[in-house]
Amino acid sequence: MKGTVPIRSVLLAIVALWESAFAVDWKPAAVSIPTRWTAAVSPEWALPEYPRPQMVRPEWTNLNGLWDYAVTAVDAAAPEKFPGRILVPFPIESALSGVKREFTAKDRLWYQRTFVAPELNGGRRLLLHFGAVDHDAVLWVNGQAVGSHAGGYDAFVFDITDHLKRGVPNRLLLAVTDTTGGGGEPHGKQKIDAIRHPGGIMYTPCSGIWQTVWLEPVAAASIASLRLIPDVDAGALRVTVEGRGSMGGLAVEAIALDGDREVARGGGSPGVEFSLKIPGGKLWWPDRPFLYGLKVALVRRDRAGAAVDRVESYFGMRKIALGKDEKGVTRILLNGKFVFQSGPLDQGFWPDGIYTAPTDEALRYDIEIIKKLGFNMARKHVKVEPERWYYWCDKLGLLVWQDMPGGGAGRPYEAPRKKEKPKTRQNAEAEKKARRELALKYDGVAASAEKARQFEQELQAMVAQHSNHPSIILWVVFNEGWGQYDTPRLTRWVKQLDPSRLVSNASGWNDRKVGDIVDMHNYPGPGCPPVEADRAAVLGEFGGLGLATPGHTWVEKTWGYRGMIGPKALTRKYLELWQKAQQLRDHAGLCAAVYTQITDIETECNGLLTYDRKVIKVDLDQVAAGVGRGQFPPEPQYQALVPTAEKEAVVWCYTTDRPSGDWSQPAFNASAWKEGPAGFGTKGTPNVTPRTVWKTNDIWIRREVTLPDVRGRELKLRLYHDDDAEVYLNGVLAGKFTGYSTKYEVAEIPLPAVAALKAGKNVIAVHCHQVHGGQFVDAGLDILVQPPEGKR
Repeated sequence: MKGTVPIRSVLLAIVALWESAFAVDWKPAAVSIPTRWTAAVSPEWALPEYPRPQMVRPEWTNLNGLWDYAVTAVDAAAPEKFPGRILVPFPIESALSGVKREFTAKDRLWYQRTFVAPELNGGRRLLLHFGAVDHDAVLWVNGQAVGSHAGGYDAFVFDITDHLKRGVPNRLLLAVTDTTGGGGEPHGKQKIDAIRHPGGIMYTPCSGIWQTVWLEPVAAASIASLRLIPDVDAGALRVTVEGRGSMGGLAVEAIALDGDREVARGGGSPGVEFSLKIPGGKLWWPDRPFLYGLKVALVRRDRAGAAVDRVESYFGMRKIALGKDEKGVTRILLNGKFVFQSGPLDQGFWPDGIYTAPTDEALRYDIEIIKKLGFNMARKHVKVEPERWYYWCDKLGLLVWQDMPGGGAGRPYEAPRKKEKPKTRQNAEAEKKARRELALKYDGVAASAEKARQFEQELQAMVAQHSNHPSIILWVVFNEGWGQYDTPRLTRWVKQLDPSRLVSNASGWNDRKVGDIVDMHNYPGPGCPPVEADRAAVLGEFGGLGLATPGHTWVEKTWGYRGMIGPKALTRKYLELWQKAQQLRDHAGLCAAVYTQITDIETECNGLLTYDRKVIKVDLDQVAAGVGRGQFPPEPQYQALVPTAEKEAVVWCYTTDRPSGDWSQPAFNASAWKEGPAGFGTKGTPNVTPRTVWKTNDIWIRREVTLPDVRGRELKLRLYHDDDAEVYLNGVLAGKFTGYSTKYEVAEIPLPAVAALKAGKNVIAVHCHQVHGGQFVDAGLDILVQPPEGKR
């Protein structure tokens, strides 16, 4: 009838009015350091961008926004009332969810909302997509059970067509549980008690919906997925199109585009690989990230190619492989050329959204700033990002090492117990050393078949769902042995799943001599693992230079692997490390280096940027010139402020009996201690000559020194320690050092320890603990020699 408003339009208007009535009451929870994008988030603007750039259909509905929620006991039935509103897709622990509460393994999180289904004429189906839900999810539509999914990092989809009601709003109900690793599932850096007890290298967990939720109507027979493999050697793109629904009588057609210009056309059958020849192909490089467009259609064979379904995508032509350089060193080759890969560790946490970036602009900014800092790569550390993060890496030109999020799927190998020995310290240390060696020699074992099955299911999903991105060049199966087990089999399996990329069996520590990469972690470093004939040598983590920026810290108390006294010192030391890394590239066969890290995270202040992304802590131009172009400033020169015993005898007070009271404080009475010349130790310790013999397990040494005013000057601690040592300046901790030295080394001094020094008398106090082997301790202070005016 003329003038009649379609019922669906009326329903949409009712739902919109209902949602807007609640939206005015929403606000983000308190966050100590909001990002520059926090204020842009609202119920009407919650990641509205299309979530799947590599398989685009024009018709879709974003379900991000306010949902009803309730938290019940884990074994409770669905609640009758939903007392709160939560902003999807932000995890319940985040400020941007509007909730910001702890969620434990004893809880179940319920989400509810209504929606109006689109017209589904011609047998069309309606798909409900979840970008990611952490961790176990069960879905009902209009009270009918639809399905479930386990996995915190992979996308999943339900066909909800048969559960829809026509002419009324439809009700979604989603139940989520999450043990945050307590059940052994992959969880990366999430830790449940990090909310109540922040600290260390683990952070606030993410529970529930944390990526976009969306509806997509599709034909009864439709395209389910694309598999795009660039074959640079053959000048072709290998394409496989998987279908959903009945594929009888259907074929696939594909067109490759350079802008609007068609460059290739081809096709085949659903589920069967075919090739598109790309004549004179433009290659994808980090500095020239050229992307071809791609149109794919599912067509009827008997109706002159009438299209049943269409999607748009893109691809990049690039090849990653191992090969030899002119010196015969095994290198990582990009498009047949050795490109030294330099990048930061990128953990993907946000102070306002935790696992979820506040906006798409924020996602893009992180990649842009990585590029501006001179990097060409990032290691995505034990987290899998939304598709749009990889899209920006493809588009902006950033190589990606993709970690599999670690979990509790494996446990370390344990040797059979032998006859018990007397529990002396020496025997205990020998037993620990033997077990460490066995752990390296033998692989871990699966903690249980169920945990291994879940880990492998999520590993396979990660590879399958992100394999079309040209930016991703390396899969990392395990990080530092976290949950490691059955490594040779899993490494071979990932290589079979994706032969077009490199595979690292483990980044750091527990290398099982398989895969394409041998990787070491070295703090602060840098270092290089031994060059091998069939694997490339990389430095998977190094650096960790810490600097807290007042007004931009998650909490008051922060930490770093090596403390810096200010931005200038941070920039100088950072460039010094990268210059050494590039020397290892030229002289030791190093192929890549990963600096820890791009941003601060919670209590950890090792970032080049603050956690809120508002402050770049290093000099951007100097860093970009050094890392990106190899242009480094002259190395800083230091001179002895408090000399060590390297050139002359220096007298210290010392004791080998545990002192009472606060022995490191200036006011402590050490008159009962002995006196002797440094250094203290035993003969045979490498590169030193002990002047005072020390053979016990522990020694405490103190020295009173007279200093000029050193405010504003850059100081370094000069130290030889064998083994573990702790150093204090006027009672303030200047550093803890584990393991042992083989030569005198300089170390950064935390700002509080530098601030404790004064003009006049000061006390340096050191405790050293002997573990095994040689033993020696000595310490002093160096000061930066300021360059002449005009040459800084």
